[in-house]
Amino acid sequence: MKALRVLRYVASLGVLTFWHGLQVMVAALVGIRHQPGGIYDRAAHNWGRRLLRANGVPVDVSGLEHLVPGTSYVYASNHVSFADIWVLFAVLPGSVRFVAKKELLSVPFFGRAVRASGQIPIDRANLRDAFAAYDAAALAIRGGLSAIVFAEGTRSRDGSLRDFKKGPFVLAIAAGAPVVPVLLQGTRDVLPPGGWWVRPGRVRVILSAPVPTSGLSYEDRDELLGKVRAGMLSR
Repeated sequence: MKALRVLRYVASLGVLTFWHGLQVMVAALVGIRHQPGGIYDRAAHNWGRRLLRANGVPVDVSGLEHLVPGTSYVYASNHVSFADIWVLFAVLPGSVRFVAKKELLSVPFFGRAVRASGQIPIDRANLRDAFAAYDAAALAIRGGLSAIVFAEGTRSRDGSLRDFKKGPFVLAIAAGAPVVPVLLQGTRDVLPPGGWWVRPGRVRVILSAPVPTSGLSYEDRDELLGKVRAGMLSR
């Protein structure tokens, strides 16, 4: 049974990443521009949904009623598993892009798909580059995209909620976008860090009410961070 699950996970991840990655790379190569619901949005959503379906992972979502269609958000999520990425792409509506660590660009094929699909790479080791990337991300959000950020900056190894980085909240203030606290539950159980097979289990995605950033400045980043963290911990 375990061997079959390993095979199913590795095969589905490889095939679906190749197929949807190829779609966005070809689209970028021929000059197709982003439009809501277009190839770049569909490829991300379908990649996440099909990975979940292929590996038998059901997802329950609550809080979507807080979202206003056509509004750009910064989704601030906890991070405990690689499966978090599939889940968020699968369930969040509209045009969403990840703010992801720059190291992903060096992953064969996957890195090219990350760039082609318009994800936002951040080099956290280089402050000048990181701020430039956040400026580009803020511009994209004002242009109609929503950004997904892992508020802790990296994956929690034990599942507990780590301290938040301030960058995502500086980004939200710069973009003038509300921040949606997102709590993921169960992803670590179905795919633990370093895992090579998906365990049976159900995942929950809980969205709290958006925290507005209108009228906030850089000096308000800590207050915004505290409100978003409280929104996660209250669920």
